[in-house]
Amino acid sequence: MSSIKDRQRAAARARLEKEMAERATAARKRRQRQAIIGSALAVVVIAGAAVWIVAALGDDDKKSTDAAAPPPGTVACTWVPADASGGGKVKDVGMPPLNAPNVGTSTLTMDTNLGAITATVDLTKAPCTGEAFTYLASKKFWDNTKCHRLTTEGIKVLQCGDPTATGKGWRESDGSGGPSFRYAEENLPVNAKPAYPKGTIAMAKTSEPSTTGSQFFIVYEDTDLPPDYTVLGKITKGLDIVEGVAKAGSDNKNGQGDGHPKKEIDIKTLTMAAA
Repeated sequence: MSSIKDRQRAAARARLEKEMAERATAARKRRQRQAIIGSALAVVVIAGAAVWIVAALGDDDKKSTDAAAPPPGTVACTWVPADASGGGKVKDVGMPPLNAPNVGTSTLTMDTNLGAITATVDLTKAPCTGEAFTYLASKKFWDNTKCHRLTTEGIKVLQCGDPTATGKGWRESDGSGGPSFRYAEENLPVNAKPAYPKGTIAMAKTSEPSTTGSQFFIVYEDTDLPPDYTVLGKITKGLDIVEGVAKAGSDNKNGQGDGHPKKEIDIKTLTMAAA
């Protein structure tokens, strides 16, 4: 399930690696300066003062570490910038907060032209994905978009979440859109059989790691995909709507049993609320 081409991911990863290298270089230079200052002070001050300086520096390091730690009840998330250099379409919405709640649950609600679909998102299992959804929903990211892909042979899923899949009819670019950031997969169903049971809502990605974005799929029949896709949550209402779309079939645009749904399903609004 590919939502953004690989070159986009490679460009984003290269920028992240460059940023990390620059931070590491700056940190090394800072430590060198501190070491030089410390040596000079040791020559001119008494031993007791030197001990005090070392202790003070140690306290500063501890305070810095404490300040960087996520607040209780949250976890740190890494958001990787994305761009359109690989041919995908990027909707710039900025970046979510660095820390995400990892306690409790949220309720995801899609108001569609066919009725409401709701799901429970367990933030203890998928905190960063939950935070990404909360952030994007606050930006009305998915409002007035279409579920652009339906598979009915072996893999039984309806795929949605491209912010550019809008309007009447279908375009070749449908399925290539996403937000201005990517993030790592989490809550993978390793050793689960089936890996993605009926009613699961999970995240689409490319074949490479840390390429989760905004596209997601709803599993309407038990499906055994490789456990590479983040399980976001469980559909609690409206699965019959998805089943109805699946029953109508696809236009086989991508091959037998894989294409655009013949029965169009439009997401009028998508919201996230604390349960």
